[in-house]
Amino acid sequence: MFSHAHHHFFSIRKKSKTDSPLTSSAVFRSFLLALLTFFMLLAFTPSRGFSAESNYRLGVGDTVAIKVFDEPDLSITTRLGDSTAISYPLLGEIQVKNMTVRQLEEFISSRLRDDYLVNPRVRVSIEEYRKFYVKGEVKAPGGYPYSPELTLDRVISLAGGFTNRANKSRILILSEQSKSKKPRSASLDSRIQPGDVITVQRRFF
Repeated sequence: MFSHAHHHFFSIRKKSKTDSPLTSSAVFRSFLLALLTFFMLLAFTPSRGFSAESNYRLGVGDTVAIKVFDEPDLSITTRLGDSTAISYPLLGEIQVKNMTVRQLEEFISSRLRDDYLVNPRVRVSIEEYRKFYVKGEVKAPGGYPYSPELTLDRVISLAGGFTNRANKSRILILSEQSKSKKPRSASLDSRIQPGDVITVQRRFF
């Protein structure tokens, strides 16, 4: 009797280890679907780690992308004009000057949640920053597209390098976001921000 029960037990164990191809396939498809959903949600979840956009204030010339997960009609890309206001579906005109990306996300999420959507997932990103400007003793003065982590030495290269009359130790930066509105002295490893005006002064000997 023990032998019969022992044989029956191992028969069950052996059978349970062999899943049907249909069951395995269904589990695998469910896993892939869950994984795909996870990455789609992740793509629309704003990152809160360090980034160049963290404390950046929006202003004239910035191109902003606003995306709402699963709501294509509420997803837009727009360049900020002189009014620094955007026309947004359902909400109308939104004044965004001096807002951070996070503040704009929260504002739109709150307004949509109040009247239109149950749980809107909003992501705002800067598609293109406003230009910075180089003038004075460089070979190609003018406005240039900004990119994150840009330093003054790279800016000088973009502007064609110094002229023969450049005072390399006398470079000033006037920042749009400076409260004093006064230019500051800069070195070649100084970080540049969108909208900055960089002046390379002339030497007189």
